[in-house]
Amino acid sequence: MVGSLNIDLAVRVQAHPGPGETVLGSSLERRYGGKGANQAIAAARAGAHTALIGRIGEDRPGHDYRAMLHARGIDCDHVGVTAGELTGHALITVDDGGENSIVVIAGANAQLAPWDIDRASDAINDADIMLLQLEIPESTALYAARQAAAAGTRVLLNASPWTAPSDRLLGLADPVLVNEHENILLAGRGRSACVTLGAKGARWGDVAVPAPHIDPVDTTGAGDAFAGTLAAALAWGADPQVALEAAATAGAEACMWPGAQPHRPC
Repeated sequence: MVGSLNIDLAVRVQAHPGPGETVLGSSLERRYGGKGANQAIAAARAGAHTALIGRIGEDRPGHDYRAMLHARGIDCDHVGVTAGELTGHALITVDDGGENSIVVIAGANAQLAPWDIDRASDAINDADIMLLQLEIPESTALYAARQAAAAGTRVLLNASPWTAPSDRLLGLADPVLVNEHENILLAGRGRSACVTLGAKGARWGDVAVPAPHIDPVDTTGAGDAFAGTLAAALAWGADPQVALEAAATAGAEACMWPGAQPHRPC
């Protein structure tokens, strides 16, 4: 797993504000997040041996986060510390229907560099799957994907948040994982993908699966739970049908707790 670690500041609102509008929030919580760490936890929960390559800041929340991930069985030997920088943060609003909007401040995540990937070469060479996201510099994601491909490690790219990734990066991924909105942008590039469809389930090529029916509490971590579980299932050798079913179930389960990860606030 190569990706971001963030501290999430989540506020509950009755409805999301429009441009120029101020609304009252009913609660504020600080939680652990970041797409890389979220997906690593999902993969570990699905039973996969999981290593995370990333960066935290020179602050107490970041060090506490790394310790928490280690305690949950994730190999954090390649989560480095960036001096003079804060751990990444995300500002999240969640409405009464469980829908969310997110603003991400990269912090130390922006400093993840190719030499971090080189330092983790043994872990990459031993891996069956490398899962990447775009909350890190694309140049680093591309370098990581190239190193994985050279080692015979399958690359999954969660092209989120959408930053118009290069054809070079997209061409190394099997599959590219996107949501419905990102898929519209990706289709304009002549690419096909594994697409999450929210309450409608997911689709990958000719295979489609429904999502379990739920009353969502918070959809913040659904996509990451899906991605991490999909990676774990493919690492076991599951076919697309079985992998999608497992991932869709995990994504639905992630909507049943507040925040991106199933644990108490940090």
